[in-house]
Amino acid sequence: MAIKKCVSIIGSGNWGSTIAKIVGRNVLQMESFEDQVRMWVFEEIINGQKLTELINKKHENVKYLPGVKLPPNVVALPDLESCCQGADVLIFVLPHQFLKNVCQALKPHLKPGCYGCSLIKGLNRVPGVGVSLLTDLIRETLNIPCAVMMGANLASEVAEEKFCESTVGSLDRSRGLELKELFETPYFRISVISDEIGAELCGALKNIVAIGAGLGEGLGYGENTKAAIIRLGFMEMKRFIFQFFSKRGLQESTFLESCGVADLITTCYGGRNRKIGFALATTDKSVVDLEAELLGGQSAQGVLTAAEVFAMLHDRGLEAEFPIFTMVHRICQRQEKANVFIECLRRHPAHICFYRSLGNN
Repeated sequence: MAIKKCVSIIGSGNWGSTIAKIVGRNVLQMESFEDQVRMWVFEEIINGQKLTELINKKHENVKYLPGVKLPPNVVALPDLESCCQGADVLIFVLPHQFLKNVCQALKPHLKPGCYGCSLIKGLNRVPGVGVSLLTDLIRETLNIPCAVMMGANLASEVAEEKFCESTVGSLDRSRGLELKELFETPYFRISVISDEIGAELCGALKNIVAIGAGLGEGLGYGENTKAAIIRLGFMEMKRFIFQFFSKRGLQESTFLESCGVADLITTCYGGRNRKIGFALATTDKSVVDLEAELLGGQSAQGVLTAAEVFAMLHDRGLEAEFPIFTMVHRICQRQEKANVFIECLRRHPAHICFYRSLGNN
């Protein structure tokens, strides 16, 4: 009899809990996997009770995904080592600023032959180098393969089982198909591609553009302006990706997957990054205060990603070539007033005209 595989989910915010709901249900239908799905929870006290105990008792993440029931086979654990011991598939879904320490803590405790899948949308700043991929941090620290899943997936809508798509990026076809089986449902459809690098970069960079979309909204501009922000932001995303990661097997078709333009559009119309951008334009509060007030303790990943990308652009003197990325960062840090954002759109280098002669005309 074959030994069954085990899944561990590292993270328990609204997206992590939503994924736990999906994976918890799916493994019950998969003969190759154990029924139990372990979910690592950073322990908090909620009304005098431990969050892990509340999740295991109520089968609900009462803080980050209230009102959504988790399958009873999803078990919340506060100890990272216990959660991941013996796991064959590690699903990383936590704020990216905590990933490095989590990987260091996991390093001595992993099962040989395991692999990861990152659902984290962000980048890792490397001083003197620029930015690197979070999956590279996972691969290099833990010495395991790591795929990604990125897409137009607002956690609240997926939790409510409203139809959507997502993209698994995996160089290894068999792992990609296994992840598809773990994640896919009738309302959550999965495409599998080999361009895990392009998928991950799209997932990270679109959060910067979404803050810009929120800024435009907060400044009182309409749908035409938002469309311009999305278009210009998409151009900056593509330019950044091909300029700095061209040797990583990128595919143009990735931008038309759910992880590409679809994720950009949905994030610019909903989600925490757009919300923070709107608030930056309508209040004088800091990002830290706005996250505490509006996001219930969760973070807007686009703020940190914008800082990491800006540092790389600044080191290379490329700020003027990426005006949306640059201005979003400066506004997030309150180095510029929000109302200057529209001026950066007006002066965007994409508006320079180029003419080609057709024949002899």
